[in-house]
Amino acid sequence: MRNSFSKIIILLVFLTGISSYSFAQPIIYDGGRILIGDQVFILNDSLNRYSLGEAVSSQAFYKSKDKAPNFDISSSTYWIKFSIQNKTKYNRLFLDLEYALVDTCNLYRVEGNDIVLLQAMGAAQEFNKRKYKDPDFVFDIDLVKDSVGEYILKIKSSEQLLTPLILGNPQSISEDKSTKDVIYGILMGILLVMMLYNFFVYLSTKDRSYLYYVLYILFIGLAQVTITGYAYKYLFPGSPASFNFLYITFPALAGVFALSFMRSFLNTAKSAPRLDKVAIFVMLLYATAPFIRLAGNDNISSRFIDISGLGAVITGLSTAGYLSVKNYRPAKFFLAAWIIFIIGMILFVMRNLNVLPYNNYTNYTFFIGTALEVTLLSFALADKINIFKKEKEESQAEALRQAQINERMIREQNVLLEQKVNERTVELRAANDDLNQAMTDLKEAESQLVESEKMASLGQLTAGIAHEINNPINFVTSNIKPLKRDVDILIDALNTIEGVGMSEIATAEKLKQISEYKTEIDFDYLKTEIDHLLNGINEGASRTAEIVKGLRIFSRLDEDDLKKADLNEGLEATMVLVNNLLGTKIKVIKEYGEIPLVECYPGKLNQVFLNIMSNAIHAIAKHHPEDDLGRMTLKTWADDKMVYISISDNGTGMDEHTKKKLFEPFFTTKDVGEGTGLGLSIAWNTINKHNGQIKVNSTLGEGTEFVLEIPIMH
Repeated sequence: MRNSFSKIIILLVFLTGISSYSFAQPIIYDGGRILIGDQVFILNDSLNRYSLGEAVSSQAFYKSKDKAPNFDISSSTYWIKFSIQNKTKYNRLFLDLEYALVDTCNLYRVEGNDIVLLQAMGAAQEFNKRKYKDPDFVFDIDLVKDSVGEYILKIKSSEQLLTPLILGNPQSISEDKSTKDVIYGILMGILLVMMLYNFFVYLSTKDRSYLYYVLYILFIGLAQVTITGYAYKYLFPGSPASFNFLYITFPALAGVFALSFMRSFLNTAKSAPRLDKVAIFVMLLYATAPFIRLAGNDNISSRFIDISGLGAVITGLSTAGYLSVKNYRPAKFFLAAWIIFIIGMILFVMRNLNVLPYNNYTNYTFFIGTALEVTLLSFALADKINIFKKEKEESQAEALRQAQINERMIREQNVLLEQKVNERTVELRAANDDLNQAMTDLKEAESQLVESEKMASLGQLTAGIAHEINNPINFVTSNIKPLKRDVDILIDALNTIEGVGMSEIATAEKLKQISEYKTEIDFDYLKTEIDHLLNGINEGASRTAEIVKGLRIFSRLDEDDLKKADLNEGLEATMVLVNNLLGTKIKVIKEYGEIPLVECYPGKLNQVFLNIMSNAIHAIAKHHPEDDLGRMTLKTWADDKMVYISISDNGTGMDEHTKKKLFEPFFTTKDVGEGTGLGLSIAWNTINKHNGQIKVNSTLGEGTEFVLEIPIMH
């Protein structure tokens, strides 16, 4: 009960305070458009703790002295109270807060003990909810003639807070808005024309300076339409968060590309390297601001933009001034444009600080300065083209002068040249005769070397044949003498048995004598020995026939045209000829796959096999002279397009230098008298003739592999 009674007492005291509170002298409105900032009272709620009733009844209000009060960047809530007496015929007036960057903007009317909310607006609310679709905040003031209205305005902003409060009638406010739209439209039109013009120039020249300049114009224009609220109206009326974020992002990007343009246009990396590093640092400051805002630190991000802007101004002036002193012409244009931009910005800031009056002239200084700046910078870029054109003309004139000098020198030299030519012609004819003779001698030498290679191959072939045929022939000849002896014994036995059979003794006695004689000559062993000797002679003859067949397969003397041949058979025929080179210490490993017949020149391919095998045996013998670890591997396989023949060894191997020169004619690593250097060259040409390839894999000290790829003709 006591609590209820206390609450009633407090409420009565509060209502008594409101009803007894009297607003100061009312603002007399007698027409036109007037700034009322110096006629209002302001309460700074730094802790954001006042309720509406507490704010109205607070005694902490102070009288404003500025036409457009500037609260800078602050986290406070500000309460502005004022009263208006209407002396005009209009029953409705307008209160216009001509500043778009206010998060909360609520207007209340005090009517006795009641406080009525007229309208709640702000950049933190959707634009479409506003009664008047204007970038600024426009409130209705319904007030009949000679009556007085008392009002209180609650405002709060995370950006710099400027409060140009304008009181006017529908006609004056409408005219003011129309004028403002036209002026901003003209300024934006200038920026758009400059942007499109320089973009087309960029497409023609591909000069990055134009691209940076176009992006600078784009983002400085977007920054200005954001500051004035037009971006909120036309670009994202339903997204206050986007407006809040892009308010910082557009100026940051404008600063980044302005400095990028300066660095490219003035070539500061070479002309002013220290200042170029400062410009890069300022660009990083600009780029940091949007991320700070994303983190929710709106006030800090605004300060970063201010600091970055100050750094950009100082850096631009310092760089352009430094290069202008060095008489760098583009820097002078840049300096003039930059100074105009800075003057416009300074006048704009002085207006915000109430050093200059808030009016239609000071409102547009920053935007006019920007328009003049981008125009002058366009002239600077155009002048840069003129400079390039002049330099090109001077270069062409110098080139023409040099061409004329060269022409005169050429004419003079032609006379001397003709004399020299005549002299050299005689010398060249003599040299040509010598060269022709040398070519003739070289061809004869080459023919002799090729013939030598053929003779070497023939000698190797003959040695192989002699070695392979000698063994079975020796086997035959060694069996003939004992076979003749056994045949003689057999003939004697037949004669003896015939004599016994023709005698007149008894049959039993005949059989006894014949049996004793057969035992005497060991007739059963005689038959066995004759069979063994005949089998040996037959085996030797068969082996000789196989060797002759292998020789015929190797040489293919009866096949000069393309034939389908079994390359496995060719490898086996070649092995017959190199058996005498293998000895007993080199082991041959055969891994023949199932391969199709290949349309080829069989004899020529067998010669390739012989050359590669001979080299492999030579390399093995050189690397394993004393042991029996030498290995030569023959392997074949095929796919849909190729037959592959691999001949590998574990011999000496080759280094990269040897591999590169391997197939050059007359190149050999053998000692003098051991090779002509034509074997692998002939092999290379033969495989090329078959539209194939030779691939070599070799490691010094480990061995070599030759892989022959022969196409299958379908």
